Amino acid sequence: MIDQTALVADVQALVRCRSVSGEEGLAVNAFCETLKRLGFDEVSVDPTGNLVARIRGGRPGKRVLFEGHIDTVAEGDRSLWTRDPFGGALEEGRIYGRGTSDMKGALVAMAHGLASLIPEKERLAGEIALTAVVCEEVFEGVAFGRVLDRLEPDLVVVGEATELELAVGQRGRAEIALETFGKSAHSSNPEAGVNAVDGFVALFAELRGLGLPRDPRVGQAILELVDVISEPYPGASVLPARCRSTWDRRLIPGETAAEVLAPIEAAIARVSERDPRVRARATIVSAEARTHTGAELSAERFFPGWLAPEGAEYVVRAQKALASAGLPAPLRSYAFCTDGSESAGRRGLPTIGFGPSRENLAHVADEYVEVDQLGRAAAGYAALARAFLGEQAG
Repeated sequence: MIDQTALVADVQALVRCRSVSGEEGLAVNAFCETLKRLGFDEVSVDPTGNLVARIRGGRPGKRVLFEGHIDTVAEGDRSLWTRDPFGGALEEGRIYGRGTSDMKGALVAMAHGLASLIPEKERLAGEIALTAVVCEEVFEGVAFGRVLDRLEPDLVVVGEATELELAVGQRGRAEIALETFGKSAHSSNPEAGVNAVDGFVALFAELRGLGLPRDPRVGQAILELVDVISEPYPGASVLPARCRSTWDRRLIPGETAAEVLAPIEAAIARVSERDPRVRARATIVSAEARTHTGAELSAERFFPGWLAPEGAEYVVRAQKALASAGLPAPLRSYAFCTDGSESAGRRGLPTIGFGPSRENLAHVADEYVEVDQLGRAAAGYAALARAFLGEQAG
């Protein structure tokens, strides 16, 4: 049985541990203690700072890995919150605070749901693993890759919000830097230079007209400007010699970095042909991050989309398991990016998504998760583990 009162209290306690990316140590330690109390066989933290816990079945079998990230985005402007972002307030069936929906609520629901199987673990064939991953908000899948290298699971269950539906794919994400180059000159004598922002403006119009692919199951690819800055800044009567903009590109499954950059490079060529003064380049952004243990992460910000094959056996089994727990779980896809980019997008591992709450509650002021969804999610996680490792799994 799942103790709903304890489940709520554990979500509240974890929310009270501020865990912005790279500062997850307090939350990781607190969640370790929760998992030990619930009776997991092994609870450890790897050198990257990811938490891994296990429940070992009494017979050989597969390994199912339940995944969630323990880091959150920052709370932002506190004046926009009507409740303490780290208070874990319980009001009218909702728990409020940063990370409730994205995604500490799901992590705790996983812990309680999977722990409910401990009394029957000798009948399970294989191993249940749970991981709380760090730095997902800045590097989807990079830290998770360290867990996958170690565990090599047969199935991954991502706990990001699905409203208790079953996600079988997602759009990926790429961060693209577009740089335009000019020649500095005094703004009183612009003819002596080339304004790099003029090149950006010309390219902006060209990129807005790009036709992007669409997947019937995952949706439309997107290219959206998210920031722009010229150099030198501030200008102080100097024409900018460089303009750098960042573009968020949402990917459909199967797209590669080369395929994403090709139409942008073609747009640069067209604009430069019309105006030879326009010089530009587009690249996938590379970045670095440091985890709470001091481990260094570095990677290109290219996180592939993924989609389970039509009629995949593990999807059919998962849907039946959830239905048996009173969760009809229609199929859907994630609109945002998850750590599934690593397990399914890069490595081709069977991956599904199932979690409480809604995608549009992530990263917002007064973020919350519904208590009813937490309890039902916990039951769903238990049903999934039993379906893949129980006697009926074969």
